[in-house]
Amino acid sequence: MSLDLLRVIDEMRPPRVLVVGDVILDRYVIGDVSRISPEAPIQVLRQNHAYNNPGGMASVACNLVRLGAEVVLAGVVGDDGAGKELTALLRDRGLDAAGLVVEKSRPTTLKTRYVAASQHARQQILRVDQETDAALGTQTRARLTDHVREALQDIDVCVFSDYDKGVIEDEFAREMIKAARDAGVPVLIDPKGSDFMKYAGATALTPNRAEASTAGGRRIVSFEDADAVAETLLDSLDLECIYITLDRDGIYVKERGGPGAAIKTDPREVYDVTGAGDNVISVLSFALGAGTSSLSAAALANIAGGIAVEHFGVVTVGWDEIAARIALGTGGESKLLSTTMLEQLLESARAGGRSIVFTNGCFDILHPGHVDLLRRARAEGDLLVVGLNSDESVRRLKGAGRPVHDLTARASVLGGLASVDYIASFEEDTPEQIIERIRPDVLVKGSDWTDKGVVGREFVEARGGKVVLLELVPGHSTTNIVNKVRDV
Repeated sequence: MSLDLLRVIDEMRPPRVLVVGDVILDRYVIGDVSRISPEAPIQVLRQNHAYNNPGGMASVACNLVRLGAEVVLAGVVGDDGAGKELTALLRDRGLDAAGLVVEKSRPTTLKTRYVAASQHARQQILRVDQETDAALGTQTRARLTDHVREALQDIDVCVFSDYDKGVIEDEFAREMIKAARDAGVPVLIDPKGSDFMKYAGATALTPNRAEASTAGGRRIVSFEDADAVAETLLDSLDLECIYITLDRDGIYVKERGGPGAAIKTDPREVYDVTGAGDNVISVLSFALGAGTSSLSAAALANIAGGIAVEHFGVVTVGWDEIAARIALGTGGESKLLSTTMLEQLLESARAGGRSIVFTNGCFDILHPGHVDLLRRARAEGDLLVVGLNSDESVRRLKGAGRPVHDLTARASVLGGLASVDYIASFEEDTPEQIIERIRPDVLVKGSDWTDKGVVGREFVEARGGKVVLLELVPGHSTTNIVNKVRDV
């Protein structure tokens, strides 16, 4: 399945996607908490910085742009500061905001999250919402409807992102679903609430466990429950397919008249579920708009959602990250990534608060000393990247007859160690260039480098990182092993 998914990604053509729904401005106020207020028994947050992100339907649109889709927007903002900020953010991300209708009497939905941050974690302590769920004005609704109808003539797939803020109301939903069907355009809907009848006739829905349980009249505990609920909703809503997101259990996908399938997720540390659903429906709509099967689309979306929850706040997930996660599941040697892909993965890891450890070597014949060093290096941070000398580099450093094993074989053995997260090869005699590209927080070498001068020390320390020299396990050396074999 893994290799098939990589082929699917490689063969997909970018679709043209219409995204309809509630736009939200997500504001994050980050600070630290060190005391309780003398005025009331509440924490005092000392603000350090703040930033804004597109949320709701706008988050879905940004995700799709990151994936490479051509996106058309259809939503509503107020004539206020939040609306102007949101419009500017979308334009900065390459989106045409012409499809956002301005309603002067309506506030732009603004969610402000107050976050206490420490060195190792971030914790939301309060969220303040400024919003209305009132119905749109008659003229606003008419302009939005006309825009959607026009856009439906030249798109591959339509996404409804419903956050129950007044845009996807019952009559509008039914009218636009029918218009899409008449135009031969599939409609995917991320639903809200417990009554899904307004979504009847859509191509597919992506409810979460709680939403599907309520709408389907049965609590979902097992995959058998998910199948029963999926069957009920497929029939009652005249859907072609349903994707039930089951948090830690993955996604359950079922097409009308066919068997269901559970796409399980790998265990992972969850930092924040905010925006995970937006990533799921973004990947689903891209894949289905490109003609991918429901099962493959669900598998790709499941991976994207899993990546999203590893980071704090709303993040966009690209095909490069998804492909890398797929590759890591195909065998130890697949931990060997291009430096460009590794840079992108590590950037996402840093955004999630993770620290990067780097060490390097030839690792020609892996021995207990190597295993111990790598295990202790991994304990210095959250992710361990191993720089691996290329075959030509080893030959220049070690002489004729080396390496004993080629790069692929060495990467395969290293990749089998739980302590090693990623591997990157380098052609130079030293890892200086790759260190500067990876930008590790911790640089680890063996204690035998104490008097040799650690390559990359100045760069790492100048960025606030540290260099750690670990004592070696005595009596183990690749060169000694090679010499012993030659003497036999």
